[in-house]
Amino acid sequence: MLDRAVSRLIKPALDCAGQQLARAGCSADGLTITGFLLGMAAMLAIVQQAFMLGLGLIALSRLCDGFDGAVARQTAATDRGGFLDITLDFLFYASIPLAFALADPAANALAAAVLLAAFVGTASSFLAFAVMAAKRGLTSTAYPHKSLAFLGGLTEATETLAVFAAMCLWPQHFAVLAYGFAVACAVTIATRLWWGWQALKD
Repeated sequence: MLDRAVSRLIKPALDCAGQQLARAGCSADGLTITGFLLGMAAMLAIVQQAFMLGLGLIALSRLCDGFDGAVARQTAATDRGGFLDITLDFLFYASIPLAFALADPAANALAAAVLLAAFVGTASSFLAFAVMAAKRGLTSTAYPHKSLAFLGGLTEATETLAVFAAMCLWPQHFAVLAYGFAVACAVTIATRLWWGWQALKD
């Protein structure tokens, strides 16, 4: 829900950083992989209940995720890079609830499973629409710089990262946060199904 507004706000700064990184020889794919590895390090930190370290690593991971697109726009955006970016992004998002489940299985495992099931719904509705939109030559006017045609929703990257931050700040309330966000994801799934059904009418 907030991604478009946040993107407009930070895009000038990201583009400026992207110019400097491209001049320094950084590649978009390298930043994508670095961001993913930082995300996996965040997962390991959370498993060890080093929640503040995990939060810092999540922030660094998502900073790299912003920089990779900025560098790609300065050089040459590729389908391979877009594929790598979206795949590793979804793996990162799944890793954080899993980390909390492993950190305290008795308290967190069921809530994490519910949230991961909700993530499957949001991811599949997002990607299924993108595939069908590509077949029809549809593009996103809201996110023209993205590799895929986007269907928005109540829970996008901004909201997900805010919830991850809250989980790290208040890990004792992980279950409540996970269940609450799973409900919000269910709203996203329902609205994406409706919007997609309407947009793809023959």
